Amino acid sequence: MELKRMSVSREHRGRGLARALCREVLGFARARGCGTVVLTTSMVQVAAQRLYEGLGFRRVGTSYPSVLGTLLNFQLFHYRYDFGDGD
Repeated sequence: MELKRMSVSREHRGRGLARALCREVLGFARARGCGTVVLTTSMVQVAAQRLYEGLGFRRVGTSYPSVLGTLLNFQLFHYRYDFGDGD
């Protein structure tokens, strides 16, 4: 399953909503038998990186969104959450 474009509006940030939403997605995926949840975020979304890593996602790769992204060294980070026996 892919988690795509999760966002919390500025006025509601800092209240744990993104963490709750992400946990809900993980529960939804697990309940439906998905073995893995993947997502992509950018190098500038540091808070998102901390959130995902704090929830147990592993960074599994990087890429560039375009030739311009390559020239500017603007990277996308790819994350993966694998459900295991103890999750």
